[in-house]
Amino acid sequence: GPMDYQHIRTDLDEQILTITLNRPDRLNAFTLRMKDELVHAFGEADRNDDVRAVIVTGAGKVFCAGMEMQPEEGGNVFGYDDTDGMDAPLEQIRDSGGEVSLAIYNCRKPVIAAINGAAVGVGITMTLPMDIRLVAANSKIGFVFTQRGLTPEACSSWFLPRAVGIQKAMEWVISGDIFMAEEGVEAGLFHSAHDKGEVVDVARCIARKMIAKSSPVAAALAKQMLWRNPNFAHPMQAHAVESKMIYWSNEYWDGRDGFTAFLEKRDPRFETALADIPTQFDFWKEEKISE
Repeated sequence: GPMDYQHIRTDLDEQILTITLNRPDRLNAFTLRMKDELVHAFGEADRNDDVRAVIVTGAGKVFCAGMEMQPEEGGNVFGYDDTDGMDAPLEQIRDSGGEVSLAIYNCRKPVIAAINGAAVGVGITMTLPMDIRLVAANSKIGFVFTQRGLTPEACSSWFLPRAVGIQKAMEWVISGDIFMAEEGVEAGLFHSAHDKGEVVDVARCIARKMIAKSSPVAAALAKQMLWRNPNFAHPMQAHAVESKMIYWSNEYWDGRDGFTAFLEKRDPRFETALADIPTQFDFWKEEKISE
């Protein structure tokens, strides 16, 4: 349902939802309210068939300067207040950046980060679950946690080594040093760097290309497969998932018309609603397969 956004704004145009971090006077610093709004926006984007892709960018000069260090009303900046000390269960101490990362991961639409300036701390870790990251040239980037005596968050210990490999991830995370966007491009953290004023336009071009001819259902399934399948212990497990997916797609979902349309030299009709496919696939759990 509707939510009155104060720390982000959203705009839907040509089936592309743009989410803008919108606290330019505070360099878009991350707040618990922003967390709630982002989680809500990604949940809505996932459910809304009119949304085919999502772009995330920042208002003003930077993308996001990290966690808001001026405490808000009520509670710790990281999202917990009353806890059972060192034995506190996850319900009491959930990392707010991680809640955003999981909402992005669970969104079945492609998500493109249009990083329009500096991105530090949660400002960069929140982009790691996004599918493609574009960055403004000459921007400062930093996984700065150790320099504040903190550890990485927002599920970045899972996402970052997958994006850039363990060696680069270690270098950046353990030092906590600021580095430039271009180093991030070279390491594969970013798809490409662009002039500040063009980052969102390039993101729109990529988004349009991703959705122009693809089945929403096939794209959603492929996104989940590419994120999850590399974690399987054996290619046989990927084979099990892929076999089911291609069978279901071809027999029950948008694949039904794909081949026919090709033979009839026309565009396929993709008519399956995302609501008609399961959101949670129990078969991501290990299957018993005989090789």
